[in-house]
Amino acid sequence: MTSGINVVLALMIIGSFLVAIIIHEFGHALVANLLGDPTPRSERRLSLSLPAHLDPVGTLMCVILAFFPVAAGPVGLGWGKPVKVDPWKLRGGPNGGTLLVSLAGILTSLVVGLLFAVLLRFTLGSLPTTDPIGIRIPQLILVFASVNVSLAIFNLVPLYPLDGYQILYSLLPSRQAVSFARSAQYGPFIILAIVFLLPFLGQLSGLGSLFIFHIPSYILLGALKLIGLVIGIDGDILYSVLYIH
Repeated sequence: MTSGINVVLALMIIGSFLVAIIIHEFGHALVANLLGDPTPRSERRLSLSLPAHLDPVGTLMCVILAFFPVAAGPVGLGWGKPVKVDPWKLRGGPNGGTLLVSLAGILTSLVVGLLFAVLLRFTLGSLPTTDPIGIRIPQLILVFASVNVSLAIFNLVPLYPLDGYQILYSLLPSRQAVSFARSAQYGPFIILAIVFLLPFLGQLSGLGSLFIFHIPSYILLGALKLIGLVIGIDGDILYSVLYIH
Protein backbone atom coordinates (compact mmCIF):
# COMPACT_ATOMS: atom_id res chain seq x y z
CA MET A 1 0.00 0.00 0.00
CA THR A 2 0.97 3.64 0.07
CA SER A 3 3.34 5.13 2.63
CA GLY A 4 2.69 8.25 4.67
CA ILE A 5 -0.59 9.75 5.81
CA ASN A 6 -3.01 11.04 3.19
CA VAL A 7 -5.23 13.24 5.36
CA VAL A 8 -7.83 13.97 2.69
CA LEU A 9 -8.18 10.28 1.85
CA ALA A 10 -8.33 9.35 5.54
CA LEU A 11 -11.15 11.82 6.17
CA MET A 12 -13.01 10.53 3.12
CA ILE A 13 -12.66 6.96 4.40
CA ILE A 14 -13.89 7.82 7.90
CA GLY A 15 -16.83 9.87 6.61
CA SER A 16 -17.75 7.10 4.16
CA PHE A 17 -17.50 4.47 6.88
CA LEU A 18 -19.82 6.39 9.20
CA VAL A 19 -22.47 6.63 6.47
CA ALA A 20 -21.88 3.03 5.34
CA ILE A 21 -22.28 1.63 8.85
CA ILE A 22 -25.62 3.41 9.24
CA ILE A 23 -26.85 1.86 5.99
CA HIS A 24 -25.44 -1.56 6.90
CA GLU A 25 -27.02 -1.74 10.35
CA PHE A 26 -30.28 -0.22 9.11
CA GLY A 27 -30.43 -3.06 6.58
CA HIS A 28 -30.32 -5.59 9.44
CA ALA A 29 -32.99 -3.73 11.41
CA LEU A 30 -35.29 -3.28 8.42
CA VAL A 31 -35.24 -6.96 7.44
CA ALA A 32 -35.78 -8.05 11.05
CA ASN A 33 -38.77 -5.72 11.24
CA LEU A 34 -40.15 -7.02 7.93
CA LEU A 35 -39.80 -10.57 9.26
CA GLY A 36 -42.00 -9.71 12.23
CA ASP A 37 -39.55 -8.96 15.04
CA PRO A 38 -40.33 -5.63 16.77
CA THR A 39 -37.06 -5.67 18.78
CA PRO A 40 -35.04 -3.38 16.47
CA ARG A 41 -37.88 -0.85 16.40
CA SER A 42 -38.30 -0.91 20.18
CA GLU A 43 -34.53 -0.41 20.59
CA ARG A 44 -34.58 2.48 18.07
CA ARG A 45 -32.36 0.66 15.59
CA LEU A 46 -34.85 1.19 12.75
CA SER A 47 -33.26 4.59 12.33
CA LEU A 48 -30.73 6.43 10.18
CA SER A 49 -29.27 8.14 13.24
CA LEU A 50 -25.51 7.60 13.60
CA PRO A 51 -25.45 7.29 17.43
CA ALA A 52 -27.96 4.43 17.22
CA HIS A 53 -25.55 2.28 15.20
CA LEU A 54 -22.08 3.38 16.26
CA ASP A 55 -19.70 1.02 18.05
CA PRO A 56 -16.72 2.78 19.70
CA VAL A 57 -14.17 0.01 19.14
CA GLY A 58 -15.25 -0.70 15.56
CA THR A 59 -15.14 3.01 14.72
CA LEU A 60 -11.74 3.50 16.36
CA MET A 61 -10.36 0.66 14.29
CA CYS A 62 -11.54 2.40 11.12
CA VAL A 63 -9.95 5.69 12.19
CA ILE A 64 -6.60 4.02 12.86
CA LEU A 65 -6.65 2.10 9.57
CA ALA A 66 -7.54 5.29 7.68
CA PHE A 67 -4.77 7.43 9.14
CA PHE A 68 -1.96 4.94 9.60
CA PRO A 69 -1.18 2.99 6.41
CA VAL A 70 1.70 1.24 8.18
CA ALA A 71 -0.89 -0.84 10.03
CA ALA A 72 -2.65 -2.14 6.92
CA GLY A 73 -3.04 0.60 4.33
CA PRO A 74 -5.77 3.27 4.27
CA VAL A 75 -8.93 1.14 4.33
CA GLY A 76 -12.39 1.63 5.84
CA LEU A 77 -12.87 -1.45 7.98
CA GLY A 78 -14.69 -1.65 11.29
CA TRP A 79 -18.08 -2.60 12.65
CA GLY A 80 -21.23 -1.10 14.09
CA LYS A 81 -23.34 -1.96 17.09
CA PRO A 82 -24.93 -5.39 16.43
CA VAL A 83 -28.69 -5.28 15.87
CA LYS A 84 -30.39 -7.42 18.50
CA VAL A 85 -33.24 -9.65 17.34
CA ASP A 86 -35.55 -12.19 18.96
CA PRO A 87 -35.02 -15.29 16.78
CA TRP A 88 -38.32 -16.83 17.88
CA LYS A 89 -40.30 -13.86 16.56
CA LEU A 90 -38.78 -13.98 13.10
CA ARG A 91 -40.74 -15.48 10.25
CA GLY A 92 -38.69 -18.27 8.77
CA GLY A 93 -37.81 -19.71 12.14
CA PRO A 94 -34.97 -18.90 14.55
CA ASN A 95 -32.28 -20.17 12.18
CA GLY A 96 -33.70 -19.19 8.80
CA GLY A 97 -34.91 -15.80 10.01
CA THR A 98 -31.63 -15.01 11.76
CA LEU A 99 -29.71 -16.03 8.63
CA LEU A 100 -31.75 -13.62 6.49
CA VAL A 101 -31.22 -10.77 8.96
CA SER A 102 -27.47 -11.45 9.02
CA LEU A 103 -27.22 -11.54 5.24
CA ALA A 104 -29.23 -8.32 4.95
CA GLY A 105 -26.39 -6.09 6.12
CA ILE A 106 -23.85 -7.69 3.79
CA LEU A 107 -26.15 -7.50 0.77
CA THR A 108 -27.16 -3.92 1.58
CA SER A 109 -23.54 -2.79 1.74
CA LEU A 110 -22.69 -4.68 -1.44
CA VAL A 111 -25.61 -3.24 -3.43
CA VAL A 112 -24.97 0.32 -2.24
CA GLY A 113 -21.27 0.00 -3.02
CA LEU A 114 -21.87 -1.31 -6.54
CA LEU A 115 -24.51 1.36 -7.25
CA PHE A 116 -21.98 4.04 -6.41
CA ALA A 117 -19.45 2.18 -8.55
CA VAL A 118 -21.82 2.54 -11.50
CA LEU A 119 -22.13 6.25 -10.67
CA LEU A 120 -18.34 6.44 -10.74
CA ARG A 121 -18.33 4.92 -14.23
CA PHE A 122 -20.35 7.85 -15.53
CA THR A 123 -18.36 10.39 -13.51
CA LEU A 124 -14.85 9.47 -14.67
CA GLY A 125 -13.93 11.51 -17.71
CA SER A 126 -16.88 13.87 -17.39
CA LEU A 127 -15.22 16.21 -14.88
CA PRO A 128 -12.23 18.51 -15.57
CA THR A 129 -9.01 16.95 -14.30
CA THR A 130 -7.42 20.39 -13.83
CA ASP A 131 -10.04 21.38 -11.27
CA PRO A 132 -9.06 20.31 -7.70
CA ILE A 133 -12.71 19.67 -6.86
CA GLY A 134 -13.27 17.84 -10.14
CA ILE A 135 -10.47 15.45 -9.21
CA ARG A 136 -11.77 14.81 -5.72
CA ILE A 137 -15.38 14.00 -6.66
CA PRO A 138 -14.55 10.68 -8.43
CA GLN A 139 -12.17 9.87 -5.57
CA LEU A 140 -14.91 10.40 -2.97
CA ILE A 141 -17.38 8.30 -4.96
CA LEU A 142 -14.81 5.50 -5.27
CA VAL A 143 -13.94 5.71 -1.58
CA PHE A 144 -17.60 5.39 -0.61
CA ALA A 145 -18.12 2.50 -3.05
CA SER A 146 -14.98 0.67 -1.89
CA VAL A 147 -15.77 1.17 1.80
CA ASN A 148 -19.23 -0.38 1.32
CA VAL A 149 -17.93 -3.32 -0.71
CA SER A 150 -15.03 -3.83 1.73
CA LEU A 151 -17.51 -3.79 4.60
CA ALA A 152 -19.55 -6.50 2.88
CA ILE A 153 -16.46 -8.68 2.33
CA PHE A 154 -15.13 -8.06 5.85
CA ASN A 155 -18.44 -9.10 7.38
CA LEU A 156 -18.14 -12.57 5.86
CA VAL A 157 -15.44 -13.32 8.45
CA PRO A 158 -17.04 -15.65 11.05
CA LEU A 159 -15.96 -13.70 14.12
CA TYR A 160 -18.26 -11.79 16.47
CA PRO A 161 -19.48 -9.04 16.07
CA LEU A 162 -19.24 -9.47 12.29
CA ASP A 163 -22.16 -10.91 10.34
CA GLY A 164 -20.19 -13.99 9.35
CA TYR A 165 -20.34 -15.12 12.98
CA GLN A 166 -24.14 -15.10 13.03
CA ILE A 167 -24.34 -16.67 9.57
CA LEU A 168 -22.15 -19.60 10.60
CA TYR A 169 -23.99 -19.91 13.93
CA SER A 170 -27.31 -20.17 12.10
CA LEU A 171 -26.01 -22.88 9.77
CA LEU A 172 -24.37 -25.08 12.41
CA PRO A 173 -26.20 -27.96 14.12
CA SER A 174 -27.40 -27.08 17.64
CA ARG A 175 -24.56 -28.75 19.55
CA GLN A 176 -21.83 -27.24 17.38
CA ALA A 177 -23.58 -23.87 17.46
CA VAL A 178 -23.49 -23.81 21.26
CA SER A 179 -19.76 -24.59 21.23
CA PHE A 180 -19.13 -21.98 18.56
CA ALA A 181 -21.03 -19.35 20.56
CA ARG A 182 -18.32 -19.50 23.23
CA SER A 183 -15.96 -17.79 20.79
CA ALA A 184 -18.10 -14.62 20.70
CA GLN A 185 -16.42 -13.03 23.72
CA TYR A 186 -13.02 -13.29 22.05
CA GLY A 187 -14.15 -12.13 18.61
CA PRO A 188 -13.23 -8.42 18.83
CA PHE A 189 -9.80 -9.26 20.26
CA ILE A 190 -9.10 -11.74 17.47
CA ILE A 191 -10.16 -9.18 14.85
CA LEU A 192 -7.89 -6.52 16.34
CA ALA A 193 -5.02 -9.01 16.46
CA ILE A 194 -5.52 -9.91 12.78
CA VAL A 195 -5.65 -6.26 11.74
CA PHE A 196 -2.89 -4.79 13.90
CA LEU A 197 -0.77 -7.48 15.54
CA LEU A 198 -0.23 -9.75 12.53
CA PRO A 199 1.26 -7.02 10.27
CA PHE A 200 3.65 -6.10 13.09
CA LEU A 201 4.66 -9.74 13.60
CA GLY A 202 5.09 -10.11 9.85
CA GLN A 203 7.60 -7.27 9.80
CA LEU A 204 9.52 -8.69 12.75
CA SER A 205 9.65 -12.21 11.32
CA GLY A 206 10.60 -11.17 7.81
CA LEU A 207 7.52 -12.97 6.45
CA GLY A 208 5.56 -9.81 5.82
CA SER A 209 4.83 -10.74 2.20
CA LEU A 210 2.51 -13.60 3.23
CA PHE A 211 -1.24 -13.10 2.73
CA ILE A 212 -2.09 -13.65 6.40
CA PHE A 213 -0.19 -10.50 7.40
CA HIS A 214 -2.10 -8.22 5.02
CA ILE A 215 -5.74 -9.29 5.27
CA PRO A 216 -7.20 -5.73 5.40
CA SER A 217 -5.18 -4.71 2.34
CA TYR A 218 -6.38 -7.75 0.40
CA ILE A 219 -9.98 -7.00 1.37
CA LEU A 220 -9.59 -3.53 -0.15
CA LEU A 221 -7.92 -4.92 -3.26
CA GLY A 222 -10.72 -7.47 -3.59
CA ALA A 223 -13.29 -4.70 -3.33
CA LEU A 224 -11.51 -2.67 -6.04
CA LYS A 225 -11.27 -5.74 -8.29
CA LEU A 226 -15.01 -6.41 -7.89
CA ILE A 227 -15.87 -2.78 -8.57
CA GLY A 228 -13.61 -2.79 -11.63
CA LEU A 229 -15.21 -5.99 -12.90
CA VAL A 230 -18.73 -4.57 -12.55
CA ILE A 231 -18.04 -1.24 -14.24
CA GLY A 232 -15.43 -2.42 -16.72
CA ILE A 233 -12.48 -0.39 -15.45
CA ASP A 234 -9.05 -1.84 -14.73
CA GLY A 235 -8.20 -2.13 -11.04
CA ASP A 236 -4.94 -0.23 -11.52
CA ILE A 237 -6.88 2.79 -12.78
CA LEU A 238 -9.20 2.62 -9.78
CA TYR A 239 -6.18 2.35 -7.50
CA SER A 240 -4.73 5.53 -8.99
CA VAL A 241 -8.06 7.35 -8.52
CA LEU A 242 -8.29 6.19 -4.92
CA TYR A 243 -4.79 7.33 -3.97
CA ILE A 244 -4.77 10.83 -5.41
CA HIS A 245 -2.64 13.10 -3.20
